Amino acid sequence: MLAAESLQTNIDEPLLDTKPIIVIGTGSAGLKTVSEILQRDPEASIVLYGDEPWEPYNRVHLSTFLSGETRWTAFSESCEIPEGKHLVKRYHCAVTKILPDERLIVDETGRHQEYDKLVIATGSKPHIPAVPGVELPGVFSFRNMSDVQKLQARKVRSRQTVIIGGGVLGLEAARAMQQHSTEVTVVEHSPRLMSRQLDNDAAELLREHVLSLGIKVTLFDGIKSIEGDLNVEKIVLNSGREINCDTVVVVTGIRPNKEIALEAGLSIGRAIKVDNDMRTSKEHIYAVGECAEHKGKVHGLVAPGLEQAAVAANAIDGNKANYQGSIAATQLKVIDYKIFSMGEVGEELDQFSVDFHTYADTSKGIYRKLIIRQHRIIGAIGVGEWPGQGRIQEAITNKRIIWPWQIWRFNSEGELWPVSDSDNVSMWPASAVVCNCTGVTKGGLDIAMQSGCNDAASLCQATGASSVCGSCKPLLARIAGGFIAPERIKGWMTISVATAITAMVVLLTLLASPISYSTTADVAFHIDMLWRDGLFKQISGFTLLGLSVIGAFVSLRKRIKKISFGNYDWWRVFHVVTGVTLVMALVAHTGFRMGDNLNLMLMSAFLGLGVTGILSAGVSLARVKLGMSSAQRMKRIADWMHILVLWPFPVLLTMHVVAVYYF
Repeated sequence: MLAAESLQTNIDEPLLDTKPIIVIGTGSAGLKTVSEILQRDPEASIVLYGDEPWEPYNRVHLSTFLSGETRWTAFSESCEIPEGKHLVKRYHCAVTKILPDERLIVDETGRHQEYDKLVIATGSKPHIPAVPGVELPGVFSFRNMSDVQKLQARKVRSRQTVIIGGGVLGLEAARAMQQHSTEVTVVEHSPRLMSRQLDNDAAELLREHVLSLGIKVTLFDGIKSIEGDLNVEKIVLNSGREINCDTVVVVTGIRPNKEIALEAGLSIGRAIKVDNDMRTSKEHIYAVGECAEHKGKVHGLVAPGLEQAAVAANAIDGNKANYQGSIAATQLKVIDYKIFSMGEVGEELDQFSVDFHTYADTSKGIYRKLIIRQHRIIGAIGVGEWPGQGRIQEAITNKRIIWPWQIWRFNSEGELWPVSDSDNVSMWPASAVVCNCTGVTKGGLDIAMQSGCNDAASLCQATGASSVCGSCKPLLARIAGGFIAPERIKGWMTISVATAITAMVVLLTLLASPISYSTTADVAFHIDMLWRDGLFKQISGFTLLGLSVIGAFVSLRKRIKKISFGNYDWWRVFHVVTGVTLVMALVAHTGFRMGDNLNLMLMSAFLGLGVTGILSAGVSLARVKLGMSSAQRMKRIADWMHILVLWPFPVLLTMHVVAVYYF
């Protein structure tokens, strides 16, 4: 870790011939702004200011650094520091004043620096509630590297630690402080953990997991006071309960760093107000990240800040950007437990205008919830593994219509799309977000691969994906190796023969004349006895009924978990063989006659199933030539056509059986 004195860059700075662009802040939004500006203009003159006594680092890794799981190198490796021929880096050098009319700033050394454009990316500071005793020794915040340094020294001798705040950062702090047999208690004033991101059911699963780690949890109770003579000795809750402790970590939210902008006369709300170009009330000054307020919203996550940085850089380059806001998305691995939350999920949601759909598998610790308004997903919550999570985020972002059959699949399987599509990242649409932390899409990764990136490391280097929390590295690896030539399906020969027979029978039924009735009695058995004799008619009829039930049952192999045993490839072969046997039984029952009225409708349903089945099997057989992407897209269409034709079939078949025996 670099010390403060070695970071302040006053010697050997590049000479600037023009007024530079100044960026205040070396967090993710500030660094991204510099990077985006240099991508558009590598010759741009930029001065980057940072007030912390460390080289830029990735805040996402603070908790793992505190717990000892991550070394300092992980911070520098996952936090790309921009390089430019005319880039001046002034670390450990705070900007103390902005003079908009003179277009210059003053830093803590007293230096005056003129600028052409100014970007404020000062982030936020921890919110410290006005609780009696909060100033006692033994009370810490958890927001930056300086806080972590203090907590590292503290946790070695702490035996009872209280974390005030049950949000994401509070839970991560709790896990990090649970060292050397330290007893850790999380106190949250809301009735559930992560109250802004989760509902009651998801939060309860999280609470159970936290308790299983040996961390105590107190909910729906706030801090009345922190007490002790010379150091922290206990906390007193609003309920009157007391918890003995020697260390208190306050993690109760953040407050935007807006003071320097306020003194400069910029328009201020909860944070620094910006327009769709991320421009403040002063035309040449921009703000991005946690210190910026756009249309009344302040985002406290990494991804929106990175998006805003790209918008500001585009506007500085003279282009129209038109930022429309970001949909809040949290995709974090909180204390070894995957949590996903996006969109409108909070208590402010109008519960009467939306539909809720949930899927849960308690044995696997999985909980998924969709919030839908007017056939579009507006919010989602997930606990545990969720293969289709990236596509859910893409659907929310792009306001895609969700169809009834997708809801049916979600209620039964927990996925809106077939699991094979969700698992295969290479099949995701270009707009699907692969890396939630940096906002990198599947399309962006495809472009990087076309330019020569052929593994996860090079994709990370080129796009920044997986550089924040690293949870999407497996997805990058799959994408890098995702272009695999499709193989023939198992049992392809049997499926080919069965499909050909079915196609021939369907064509004969539609085009050929029905088999004529016999006009002689010279032989004991005539072929027309199959559809004239009552016994044979019943045998073929009940054979059809039985085969129809078996075929329908087999088709549910992928859709109902209780019958998902066995190898799917052989279920598919069995389904196709059942289908061709059913078609042969249909010939024996009808003699290629379409019939009238109800019989005509039933025969039409039979033939519709045959035609759509042929299409589905044909696409599967041709996927080697079609390519995996086209084949899977066409297969989905054929399968849904097959299913839609099936829906009226049971009703028509039942009516036919009743009519035959009634009349």
